[in-house]
Amino acid sequence: MDAVSQHLATLLTEKFEVPAEHIDPQATLADLELDSLAVVELHLTLQEHWNVPLDENEADADQTVDGIARRITELLAAAATESERT
Repeated sequence: MDAVSQHLATLLTEKFEVPAEHIDPQATLADLELDSLAVVELHLTLQEHWNVPLDENEADADQTVDGIARRITELLAAAATESERT
């Protein structure tokens, strides 16, 4: 498990009290019983932790755990590429 996925799983278990055995890459946030407020809070927390610009419109309970981790990884890679250019 990569660092982004690991952090996301830890955040879900510790902050949002999702049982670790329920966290599956294909599970949606709705499957994990996060309500809309929790989904927004998760996005804000991830945005602050990784210092990436997550779009508020993407804060949706239909997102999968894997989808969120991939999006953050993409944003981190784009930021690294941009930083190399400057």
